[in-house]
Amino acid sequence: MRDHEVVIIGAGPVGLMLACLLAQEGIDAVVLERHDGADDRVRAIGIHPPGLRALDAVGLGADARAAALRLEGGDVFSRGRVLASVDFSEERPVHVLPQPVTTALLRDRLLGMGGWRLQQGRSVEHVREDADRVTLTLAGDGVRSEVTASLVVAADGVRSSVRANLGARWRGRPGAAIYTMVDVTDGSAGRRAALYCEPDGLVESFPLPGGGRRWVLRHARTGDLGQGEGPEQAASSLRQGIEDRTGIRPDIPEDATISVFRASQHLAGPLETQRVALLGDAAHEVSPIGGQGMNLGWLDARRLAETIVRGRANGRFDLAGYERQVRRTARAAQRRSAFYMAMGCPAGAATVRAREALIRTLGSTPLRRWSAGLITMRSS
Repeated sequence: MRDHEVVIIGAGPVGLMLACLLAQEGIDAVVLERHDGADDRVRAIGIHPPGLRALDAVGLGADARAAALRLEGGDVFSRGRVLASVDFSEERPVHVLPQPVTTALLRDRLLGMGGWRLQQGRSVEHVREDADRVTLTLAGDGVRSEVTASLVVAADGVRSSVRANLGARWRGRPGAAIYTMVDVTDGSAGRRAALYCEPDGLVESFPLPGGGRRWVLRHARTGDLGQGEGPEQAASSLRQGIEDRTGIRPDIPEDATISVFRASQHLAGPLETQRVALLGDAAHEVSPIGGQGMNLGWLDARRLAETIVRGRANGRFDLAGYERQVRRTARAAQRRSAFYMAMGCPAGAATVRAREALIRTLGSTPLRRWSAGLITMRSS
């Protein structure tokens, strides 16, 4: 006898999504999370159509739509001129909702199907796979224990310990840069995003629900992480950087929470063994520029849930088929992200002129609908 049919490691939005999908099918699935309490860090904010379909599938689409801000579209600028404008249709909407809110909706949905399904403060130290089960060695509250399952899913993020335990490769893909990000109050934020593809590097401006705005600034040097700056210096540097590139001086309080992060892209290999599967950021890292990561993870979760349901019926999990699907969509998402990042990298005059011409072409009437589909992950 095994303790559970499925054990999911990691209670982020992707792991919770898979757990909700499986619980709806009556599958004995449990989520193990090493941290206690909720993760209130604000990271992903964009929900694209594939993500909204996933939320609909677990009965949370209406709640997410009610809490989110629906983007009307976006405008691309360079050197004080509008290069392109794209509108998002009702059929292909983009919603903005901070990740802690999304995660809370999924957590509450899962707990509503059984409080035992989410076990926090339990860290996985070792994974042992046998012919008929997987055994996890856990640590928590100073006590070590073991739990067994028919299938284990590692949704434990970019620094996945399970991926390392399995010896899976973590191969870099094109696209890397350093960014600074801050969320501030802004009653005039509206419902349109703005991208400034400037010679000194990208600046992004996104409206947030409840009258807020997210500013993201690409660093001119890939090695500059802003280390050694105090809160006031960081706020001043970000404020000045945005003004120098866009002419806009945002109201960033001196005590604002400012984060500096490295955006990069990786793809694991393999993504599965006979009874262990990697999911979400544990399987692939996609640059947050373009907002695809969480949505891609949810798409993977739906595929894996279908694989598990079928496998439960016939006694065999087709994880190789799941891997083929994930690799195909992850590579496509990473190509899109690499393109987005290239459009915002610091560049000389000749490159800037060529880039501006390309953006104008993509925003032209014949290609505008296609470009909106690219942004909203139409092929996913």
